[in-house]
Amino acid sequence: MKFETKAICVGQSADQATGATIVPIYQTSTFTQEEVNKNKGYEYSRVGNPTRTALDACLASLEEGKYGLTFASGLAAEHAILSLLQPGDHVIVPEDMYGGTYRLIKEIFEPYKITFTFTDFTDLNLIEKAFLPSTKMVWIETPTNPTLKIFDIGSISELSHTTNAIVVVDNTFLSPYFQKPLLLGADIVVHSTTKYINGHSDIIGGAVILNSSELFKKIQLVQKSIGAVPSPFDSWLTLRGVKTLAIRMKQHEKNAFQVARFLKNQPNVLDVFFPGLETHPGYEIAKKQMTGFGGVVSFKLKGGLNECNAFFKKLKIFQLADSLGGIESLANYSALMTHDYFPSELRLKIGVTDNLIRLSVGIENIDDLLEDLKNALD
Repeated sequence: MKFETKAICVGQSADQATGATIVPIYQTSTFTQEEVNKNKGYEYSRVGNPTRTALDACLASLEEGKYGLTFASGLAAEHAILSLLQPGDHVIVPEDMYGGTYRLIKEIFEPYKITFTFTDFTDLNLIEKAFLPSTKMVWIETPTNPTLKIFDIGSISELSHTTNAIVVVDNTFLSPYFQKPLLLGADIVVHSTTKYINGHSDIIGGAVILNSSELFKKIQLVQKSIGAVPSPFDSWLTLRGVKTLAIRMKQHEKNAFQVARFLKNQPNVLDVFFPGLETHPGYEIAKKQMTGFGGVVSFKLKGGLNECNAFFKKLKIFQLADSLGGIESLANYSALMTHDYFPSELRLKIGVTDNLIRLSVGIENIDDLLEDLKNALD
């Protein structure tokens, strides 16, 4: 099956009990057993639910993976992956990463004597120098949030596997439609399904996809034990959203290209970040490992917080909000929203300055979006 067909069909055959064409919402906490330890494959919805199973299977197929596990949030999925580590283990992570992941590392895992080295992932030599005998994992986020840096998944995976380190890739910004890290050498893919996969800004969710049965069983045990799972209804909504992932991603990218080119020509704009632009430092790597460039565009406005606030207040279609990847267009002030937990010196080092604005370009009519941006910039 091709991608678009998988999104609609995999894990979603007609319901055996009723013939329902669409996977039902199995809104139950528990399942009646025929006798002790004899059931129809389900016991308790924290452990497994048919609606969630359909979503797990569909997402695994889209990422070209064998196993899928869905969670109550992207951070819950990340927590489950990092739970593979033991005290004394070492992880190499990009200094330019999502603020929520940074907080998870600092507040939850470092106190348990798991160490992290933050470095510039655009330089393979710096990554190589960061390896220690205790390095067990390398964490990649590409494109990064919010400066859209591009990291070479294949080269980093090859380097990491020389020491048997597990390679994790956060693929949230592109979705499996535009990037498939498992095919590039990664071991685990993680998503905030809240974003493009669901695509309608009405659920919170996360997912882990992988090929290793050993790692799958370990992460599944964490999932079962901590219980951070999506509800049947959230699973159903995500499954409904993913059916249109391909056509949505095409429109997101098409609109994002035009927004990026428009911003490049605005006198009030200092710099534009979009990996589809040939001027982007990661453009050549992006062309090699991605089949599209996504729907996020970031830019630096002349001025600082006051000017950004004035810009946000004038917007009529773009809405000032956290999150991204929905059908609607959103604007984000990363310095005080997604990256408020970062120390100011690190935030400035990675380029999250007081004049940086991140746009999640939706699928509205492009003429309306450009007019909205023009009015706000003027």
